[in-house]
Amino acid sequence: MNTTNPNNQNAIKEFSRFSKDYNSYNQIQAQVAKQLINKLPSRNYKIIADIGCGTGALYDRLVSREIFFGRLVALDASEQMLLLHPSDQRVVTQYFDFNEPGSFSSIKDKFDLVLSSSALQWSRDLGWTISQLAHIGDNFYGAIFTSNTFKTLHETASVASPIYTPEEIKKAFDKSYKNTQYEIYRYKLYFDSKKDLFNYIKKSGVSGGEQKLSYKQTKTLMREFPLDYLEFEVVFIEASN
Repeated sequence: MNTTNPNNQNAIKEFSRFSKDYNSYNQIQAQVAKQLINKLPSRNYKIIADIGCGTGALYDRLVSREIFFGRLVALDASEQMLLLHPSDQRVVTQYFDFNEPGSFSSIKDKFDLVLSSSALQWSRDLGWTISQLAHIGDNFYGAIFTSNTFKTLHETASVASPIYTPEEIKKAFDKSYKNTQYEIYRYKLYFDSKKDLFNYIKKSGVSGGEQKLSYKQTKTLMREFPLDYLEFEVVFIEASN
């Protein structure tokens, strides 16, 4: 099964372009981050890695849940996102592209816990990325959007999803970790108008790897799209060695 995703750089550009607006359009991502942190089995960690940290949703949830950590290394491929991450003497922000071997070789720590929320669906080669994550920490908790996100929209536009299927995600983790558990969550986000719906797709960042449609195709899609909501599907992963 081919798990290569060539659209990752487009995703990074979209998130960066709308970084200042991002927190206004990330309702689903915020809910996912909340549910992910709620799953953590301990309330005390020495050192945590946040892969694809964005503007700090996981950090905010760790603090609000009063989960102690000695140090949090916040890693992201968008410099703009890193600038918006909350400051804390326990937090180190660092540019990090999970598609590049050089980024992994720059990591010198062994983490108690590796976290990632709403980011790894943009890995160019998910199997390789997960194998590298397994080397920097034995315990992983994460959430990854699946190809069933925007399912009806893709079907209406007759385009394939640019991100991984649930089966591809599970295969990647089963190969690199001894113990894995999965839960699938589905969400619906409702809109007052088609204009608001498509504006969300553009500005939320989740459209980063979408195939670009022409103006005519977009107008047709807006007219024919049958729903007043968008569908999201997320796999939550607990993995350990």
